[in-house]
Amino acid sequence: MSGPVQSAPNYTNAALVMGFVNLMWVFVLIFILWGIPAVMVLAVILNAGIDRLARRKDRHAPRA
Repeated sequence: MSGPVQSAPNYTNAALVMGFVNLMWVFVLIFILWGIPAVMVLAVILNAGIDRLARRKDRHAPRA
């Protein structure tokens, strides 16, 4: 158990791809159930949330 410490694998790309896959099947399901207007509303809401997170991250970023 006292072997050399190794760095953790980088799973960023895998997480991004699976996030995209999950987003797509959710959009397809909503499209099937309620149509394109519901998908567009959800997309706008998600975009607003992502923009809000980006602004908060920029606001709390250390000044260089």
